[in-house]
Amino acid sequence: MDRRRARPRRLTLGLALAVAATAAAAGPDPPLRAQRWLAPGSALVLARAPTECLAPPAEPDAAGSDAILAVEVGRAAFRTPVLLGGQAARAGLSCESCHRSGRTNPQFLFPGVSGPPGTADVTTSLFSSHRGDGIFDPRPIPDLSGAKTALKVAQGLPARAPEPFIHGLVVEEFDGHEPPPVVLAGLAAYVRALNPAACPPGADAPLSARLYLEDARRAARAGLALVAKGDRESAELMMAAARARLGLIHERYAGASLAPERERLRQSDRELAAIADAIRQGRPAEAPLRRWLAGSQALERALAKGEPASLFNPARLAAATASPLPPVRR
Repeated sequence: MDRRRARPRRLTLGLALAVAATAAAAGPDPPLRAQRWLAPGSALVLARAPTECLAPPAEPDAAGSDAILAVEVGRAAFRTPVLLGGQAARAGLSCESCHRSGRTNPQFLFPGVSGPPGTADVTTSLFSSHRGDGIFDPRPIPDLSGAKTALKVAQGLPARAPEPFIHGLVVEEFDGHEPPPVVLAGLAAYVRALNPAACPPGADAPLSARLYLEDARRAARAGLALVAKGDRESAELMMAAARARLGLIHERYAGASLAPERERLRQSDRELAAIADAIRQGRPAEAPLRRWLAGSQALERALAKGEPASLFNPARLAAATASPLPPVRR
């Protein structure tokens, strides 16, 4: 059996909240996992997210539907730590950790990987047994939604340059598992679909449980389409992507008053875990996946009621992270 094809079989909320040993040595666990790779004093950037500059294919025919699915598969994979594997996955890092909403991350500061904030050494042995060169040379993290000419690799379809480049990032730079072909093609399709012309007027927007839950739903819908196509391996990764987003909501619903919401999140996660098992074993998964999607609406309503008491509330996030609130925008 090719071990590089073997995938982690279970992604639990516990794994989704784990951190790397190097980061754990830095001090007590912060309220939010992503603080582990942010510059000190910048936790409040986690109250907002850069707006996504995504221009997906819009063709209504079958070929267009396949192109849209490819982008959705890539978008979900881009956001899940399971894709990268190794130390990165244990730290909870995904492609999106460096490229928030497909853009950049000026506050990224990972111990042993970054120099100044917003940089990363992509040839560090901390993450890679293949590309570690023993030289600490962090470089600025590029904006994938910026001008394509500023990126390292050409994005044109004829050259198919992004696919081998992304493959090298996953399996060599991060020691990740071999991505399924559909996932690799999806990642390239997603990166190609990021376009500066598609950027919304606002540079960022408030983060909310609804936004993370919608990410989970998008991943689940992509998984549903992949199940229908018989691509069980890629569909299972979509379930991991959906569960990872639930984990990001779960960590923000801290405190005794939000225990019911956390339990609902755990139950939703258990349902996705069971669906992932069914997909892997070749058992029917479409009906339970449709039920999960339908039930996510009630989960969204429950989360919305508790959100003011959660760490999605900037004031509570500021208090939990000892960060000063920014001046009121006028």
